[in-house]
Amino acid sequence: MTSVPQISHRNPGANTWSRRAAWASMIGAVADWYDFFIYGTASALVLGRLFFPGSLAQGTLAAFATFAVGFLFRPIGSVVFGHFGDRIGRKRMLALTLVIMGGSSTLIGLLPTHNQIGIAAPVLLVVLRALQGFAVGGEWGGATLLAIESAPNGKRATRSSVVQSGAFVGLLLANAMYLILSAVLPSDSFDAWGWRIPFLVSAVILGIGYWIRRGVPETPEFEAVKKQGLIKKVPLIAALKKHPIAVLTIIGMYLGPNVVTYIVLTFSIPFAKAQAGVSSTVLLTASLVAAGGSLITIPLAAKWGDRKGYLRVYLTGAMITVVFAFPFIWALSSGNAVNIVLAAVVMLVIGAAPMVAVQQPIFTDLFDAEFRYSGAGFSYGLGAAIGGMSPFVATALSQADGGKGMYPTLYLIGMVMISVVTGVLVRREIHRNHISGGLTEPTNVHPSAAVGDAVPHTTD
Repeated sequence: MTSVPQISHRNPGANTWSRRAAWASMIGAVADWYDFFIYGTASALVLGRLFFPGSLAQGTLAAFATFAVGFLFRPIGSVVFGHFGDRIGRKRMLALTLVIMGGSSTLIGLLPTHNQIGIAAPVLLVVLRALQGFAVGGEWGGATLLAIESAPNGKRATRSSVVQSGAFVGLLLANAMYLILSAVLPSDSFDAWGWRIPFLVSAVILGIGYWIRRGVPETPEFEAVKKQGLIKKVPLIAALKKHPIAVLTIIGMYLGPNVVTYIVLTFSIPFAKAQAGVSSTVLLTASLVAAGGSLITIPLAAKWGDRKGYLRVYLTGAMITVVFAFPFIWALSSGNAVNIVLAAVVMLVIGAAPMVAVQQPIFTDLFDAEFRYSGAGFSYGLGAAIGGMSPFVATALSQADGGKGMYPTLYLIGMVMISVVTGVLVRREIHRNHISGGLTEPTNVHPSAAVGDAVPHTTD
């Protein structure tokens, strides 16, 4: 691994700078993920009937297909932003992701519907959604590295988890906007212009996030890479040659929490409406409560991971989602508002949230600093592309099952079990070879301590 400086928790100045970097990562993530999530919510509520005329089921399926397009373009964005992020710096790429994301979202808010311009409407919608995916493909890698490469010893998960917290804040803002608008506006006004407001508001959030990120300096680890002359001509190729298994590890470990998140937050809305006539207000409220609760469990789980081991926290959350997968679908089918909210909270707050809280130090440390943005970002983007298709896949499976939830639930469990198996295999490799594998915080404990064992440290 590249020799880079580590920030000591005993240095007050470095700690202050580290906190600034973490806040910049979080606020920028809020802006980017707000834009990304408003599209998902709009897909479930209104985009199908406005841009894809036909039956309700066909329109919803088409809207979720365009939702998945954003995820398909995430690996492309991760390659482009990762390449330049590893060559010229993390900070510049993060500013650019905000501009592309905010601009695309604002244009969606101004886009005419199918009734106004015909087939051009869904075509332009797909193009703008692709640009959203392209931008967010560079967001995770850059924001995570800005936080984690500036984190003090023993706080890598705690500081980098703000990226996931920022994503949930973005979700809260997106769903809150639609919850308020759908509650105060008549349905015809909401369909005519109300749905556009959250997209147009993204221009304001973009400005705030861009201003904050512009004021944060480059990370110490990237500066060390430049100083040592380690910049790679094609960072992604170097990453894939040196760490090919790391790519599969990240994809496998990200599938589970990604699928759970989008099944709970996106697929559940049209499914519960079709199954039990549940109102959008109830479902958006469940998403808001679950996202708000995740803002509590994410930092707690990250702190637990820094102390007890990242994989222990990750696997605990994964098994919770497996156990409660069927109760969640049953709650949606019941139509009972209280059960729906509780089921969403369990799946997201105590299941998926702990998994994503500790994934940053696991994923980023699988690659050397000189090609980390490219390697980790590309792998994460591939996992996100596969998992992000889950609303489309789950909707198709539900239709194949006569509108019921058996097939979507088995799909969810299968994706989580892939993550569980990947995590267990990584844990065994840690114990077998006594290597970090990207699973330890930079402290004076042996790598195996990352999975819960206190072993005296030895240096290479």
